[in-house]
Amino acid sequence: MKKNNKENYNNVHWADHSAQQVIDKFPNEKIYSVASGVTPSGIVHVGHFREIITTEFVRKALEKKGKKTKFIYSWDSYDAFRKVPKNIPEEFSKYLRLPNSKVPDPNKKYESFAEFFMSEAEKSLKVFNFPIEFQRQHLLQTSGIYAEGIRKHLRLRNEIRMVLDKYREKPLENSWLPLSVFCEKCNKDTTKILDYDEEYSISYECKCGFKNKINFKETPIVKLPWRLDWPMRWAQYKITFEPGGKDHSTPGGSFDTAKEIIKIVSKREAPVYTFYNFISMKGQGGKISSSSGNGATIDDILKIYTPELVLYLFASTRPNAEFSISFDLDVMKIYEDFDKLERTYFGLEEEKNPKKKATLNRIYELSIINSQKIPTKMPFQPKFRYLLSIAQSHNFEYEKIEEFFKKEIKTDFDKNRLKERINIIKNWLELYAPEDMKFHILEKINKSTLSNLNEIEKEILIEIREKLNKINESKELINIFKEISQKKDIETKIIFQHLYKIIIGKEKGPRLSNLILENKEKVLNLLNQI
Repeated sequence: MKKNNKENYNNVHWADHSAQQVIDKFPNEKIYSVASGVTPSGIVHVGHFREIITTEFVRKALEKKGKKTKFIYSWDSYDAFRKVPKNIPEEFSKYLRLPNSKVPDPNKKYESFAEFFMSEAEKSLKVFNFPIEFQRQHLLQTSGIYAEGIRKHLRLRNEIRMVLDKYREKPLENSWLPLSVFCEKCNKDTTKILDYDEEYSISYECKCGFKNKINFKETPIVKLPWRLDWPMRWAQYKITFEPGGKDHSTPGGSFDTAKEIIKIVSKREAPVYTFYNFISMKGQGGKISSSSGNGATIDDILKIYTPELVLYLFASTRPNAEFSISFDLDVMKIYEDFDKLERTYFGLEEEKNPKKKATLNRIYELSIINSQKIPTKMPFQPKFRYLLSIAQSHNFEYEKIEEFFKKEIKTDFDKNRLKERINIIKNWLELYAPEDMKFHILEKINKSTLSNLNEIEKEILIEIREKLNKINESKELINIFKEISQKKDIETKIIFQHLYKIIIGKEKGPRLSNLILENKEKVLNLLNQI
């Protein structure tokens, strides 16, 4: 017997498929913990956001399947400061090998270098309302919470060494002890372990000359290397899903070794894992790197895309597919594609293939931010190209633009969408739009424009002015242009050039018939000056 469509398409989206894999692998979890994280040693860019959003989509998919969830985001702020990033003074090299949480903030806004990047990123993410539990690892690592997990890994270091050696050209030494210590005197990890008692006590010496013996349960200043620290935390927090980038996903990479280590030490399966690919920027023109220092931040993206559009970009692309985020003219098409998706969801665009329809509907659902409910009726769609003209025609005065669309605006959702898109268009025009997309309507005709008109051209423009009062549709106006150009034996494009110069002071601009009809009074005022 054939299954019904609902059953057939439950896992049509990649996030739902991954969620089902999680449930199948961990069928008895009371709470499904998903995770991602990064070392806050530099700008938190859109590539990091891909990891966050991949995790969030799977969490939402688990929730849709009736599961309780937790999203843990780990700020690896106890990692050593290894390299001075660009745009940070070279004098910061004196802080190398300190934990990132002990390096001062070069901007002097926060208590540390790490806190600057963590807090700024968390502020950027607020608009999406992701239910993330942020973990600052420098607080956890120095609380002693991981002491037992560290001890377990150290005592099984020979078995772990055999796993790592399978992927190494040069085997690790038999005396290998996978632990770093941050010196109690200079706070750097420039230390060497002299002795370990197989429990919690170690003796160490530092390059600064300091020596001591500590119990790391009572003095938690130690840290496992990443390949051991990762599986330790998987077990600690019972992680069921976590994505990773190329650096973790290569054969023999940290995921391959971590999934073996967690079985040896914690007798637990590794979480379901998804590889996510690189994101490039298209049409940024260098502006992002100059404003952000080292790649596009979430704030950079949110200047050009509304939150729902940001989610759409990622929901409509599989994590392992490389894609570009556009800042050039393609921005208009992306908004058009989203609007089409929304119309398909509400049945105003036909999609005959039921599987594709189910996929599109799921993409739309995932594109609605958590603080909002999916609209029950088709919302207002201020078309990007159209709004581009209206907003500039009204000098971005929101009240006037809202009045122009008053018949279409029916809900707070509609109002909010209009405001968002007006702000987006303003940002796009300032940062990325080509010059020929920018305009403002003149109050007076430029003297040079008037002096360049011959008598026939003036007659043509006066005739257009006289007929314009009775015209309310674009098609009618276009027909008038054709009639006059044939009657006066002049090319239509010449008439257009003159009108553009009179109205906006340029030879071309937005669709002329719309520009004139949307701003009829202003255009008549200009034509009266001939």
